Amino acid sequence: MDIVPIPADTYKLGFIGAGKMAESIARGAVRSGVIPASRIFTASHSNSSRGDAFQSFGVSLLSSNDDVVRESNVVIFSVKPQVGIVINHSHSLFLITAAFNCIFTPFSPPVAAVKDVVLKLNPLLTKNKLLVSVAAGVKLHDLQEWAGHNRFIRVMPNTPAAVGEAASVMSLGGAATEEDANLIAKLFGSIGKIWKADEKYFDAVTGLSGSGPAYIYLAIEALADGGVAAGLPRDLALKLASQTVLGAASMVTGTGKHPGQLKDDVTSPAGTTISGVHELEKGGFRGTLMNAVVAAAKRSRELA
Repeated sequence: MDIVPIPADTYKLGFIGAGKMAESIARGAVRSGVIPASRIFTASHSNSSRGDAFQSFGVSLLSSNDDVVRESNVVIFSVKPQVGIVINHSHSLFLITAAFNCIFTPFSPPVAAVKDVVLKLNPLLTKNKLLVSVAAGVKLHDLQEWAGHNRFIRVMPNTPAAVGEAASVMSLGGAATEEDANLIAKLFGSIGKIWKADEKYFDAVTGLSGSGPAYIYLAIEALADGGVAAGLPRDLALKLASQTVLGAASMVTGTGKHPGQLKDDVTSPAGTTISGVHELEKGGFRGTLMNAVVAAAKRSRELA
């Protein structure tokens, strides 16, 4: 059976589930001009504030998931691990999301929730539908088995999607086309940057970019505390720490220089910066960050 292309310039986008990640994707797509708000839909939510959030930037709030699916040919499932949904008939692209930044326990496994959603959808999931998952720890092999075909793309974004600065990675299933990949790259490109990689790297991706924002928040907090200890007012210290991290990251991405070279450029002999770097090295700063990424990646494998 031939793959039916998703009409990239005219598709309508529906969200089943109205959580923060769904909102980030919708806002980013509208803000960047990928799709107008008039072609985006979601359904009434038990938490009325979620529907209000979508309506605040022009998304239509419909009475039911059925209506959303009928109106849309691109349907995004934004489902937390512990929350089930009512599955409706459609002829659409599906994005099945599952709270990738949650803390999972043995009593609320992400795989079981996503499996339940996909299996309920199985009779509807023809190859005319492009399936996308952002559920952490749920492998393409399982997703494709539950769906009954392999037109699947797995994406791992992170929480800075909320401010349009996500670091996302995608991996294509067996029947996903380059056109499918381009559509998803454009959609997720509206909330940050996205790269393509083999799925075997996704546990490491989780350990680095998935969990990485928390490491950086700790670093910003520690820098601000250091500023306070050195005599700065708290509000000024936090502003300086945040902007310093933002600026340093922009130097890496903007100049193309290796971080080590950029560090060397600002460490003059016997100066203030090398004195601070020396203390970081004595404290095992780099090794601790490396260990954090490895530990989070290991935990990702365990959860899967």
